[in-house]
Amino acid sequence: MNPFMIVGIVILVLILLYLLAIKPRGLHKPDWTPFKGYDFAHRGLHNNESEAPENSMAAFRKAVANKFGIELDVQLSKDKVPVVFHDFTLKRMCGVEGKVCDYTLEELKEFRLLDTKEQIPTFQEFLEMVDGKVPLIIELKIEWMDITLCPIVNDMLKKYKGAYCIESFNPLGLSWYRRFNNDVIRGQLSEAFVKRGEYKGFLYFLLQNLLLNWLTKPDFIAYNHEDYKNLSRQICKIVYHTKSVAWTIRSQKELDEMKAHYDMFIFEGFLPRKQAKIKK
Repeated sequence: MNPFMIVGIVILVLILLYLLAIKPRGLHKPDWTPFKGYDFAHRGLHNNESEAPENSMAAFRKAVANKFGIELDVQLSKDKVPVVFHDFTLKRMCGVEGKVCDYTLEELKEFRLLDTKEQIPTFQEFLEMVDGKVPLIIELKIEWMDITLCPIVNDMLKKYKGAYCIESFNPLGLSWYRRFNNDVIRGQLSEAFVKRGEYKGFLYFLLQNLLLNWLTKPDFIAYNHEDYKNLSRQICKIVYHTKSVAWTIRSQKELDEMKAHYDMFIFEGFLPRKQAKIKK
């Protein structure tokens, strides 16, 4: 066989393997109707220099009052209670050392968010307050291999009547949902890890290029809006017609520019133009 033909066949096979690796869920795609028309307030409608800091009940109440969807973060306390908090460590938001998982819920409730009156909410408190009024994007904060959070959150959400989807940077969490509750809308979070130089190694190369989609079969891709040119993200949107979610939009200008590249938007620090007036 001609050497050029062999090279061509090898290249074709590699392209096909790549397309199969990044392929999201194909059949039985979810109904996105409950999410239509919503922009999602990043960690609630928050301002960290106000009495409504990120991931606080005050910020979540403001988002609900203004009819914004909500993006939030969930992780486990030491005694396995799901709480709403973004960082794995408490230093930035609470001024104390250690991780969320180092403290029981009772201990976590002693802390305050950025010197306000706001406490770290439990996931249950959050769900009871929202009560289905707006759709939710729930980020599962999974550090490395421990997916204990998934079944606990899943059991809680079985009783919740509102619209929600889950997302995670960690593909193990999405794989758990694919195996045990495939009907839940799930999304792969990512960004240009290696390109930015923040994270290095083969794993982050795989995550950056969505090469573990074959394992997780996500329903949407939530990607850093600044990295919209990522080839795998574009193929998922254009070729596979998978929902594309932008994080985190910080101005109306960014929102307008990204509308050609994304379907849904997570925002903070401004009010999208369609929102005429904010409620206190």
